[in-house]
Amino acid sequence: MRKVSYKRHLAKTITWRLVGTLDTILISWLITGNPFTGLKIGLAEMITKMVLYYLHERMWLSVDVASSQKRHLIKTVTWRVIGTLDTILLSWVISGNPLTGLKIGFAEVVTKMVLYYLHERAWYRINYGLDIRKRAKKWKRT
Repeated sequence: MRKVSYKRHLAKTITWRLVGTLDTILISWLITGNPFTGLKIGLAEMITKMVLYYLHERMWLSVDVASSQKRHLIKTVTWRVIGTLDTILLSWVISGNPLTGLKIGFAEVVTKMVLYYLHERAWYRINYGLDIRKRAKKWKRT
């Protein structure tokens, strides 16, 4: 198992949440027609999703999948299921309308999967918090 620091998972949590929150605010605003409802849903999600995302990252630390692309696709799907359920519930509670919750949740399925996959691929190339990868690159230079 490779050594991954908590700092890496916290950094990934924060960067993903920024991207995800902006997407949620925009989609919620477009569906409800109300920018304040979009902001309420986005801000509520910021809190719940950061906790859920961090736990998802920690869980995936113990999962061994040989191919990085296969791993990223599976992580994308499992995260999207968790994220969509959270979005539907929050949108329903904040808007007071279960249909609005479903519309917002399902609209995000496509946008969030694409954005999450790109986020995972970007972080795969970043060495921050990966001691093993840093050492391997250092050895290759000498």
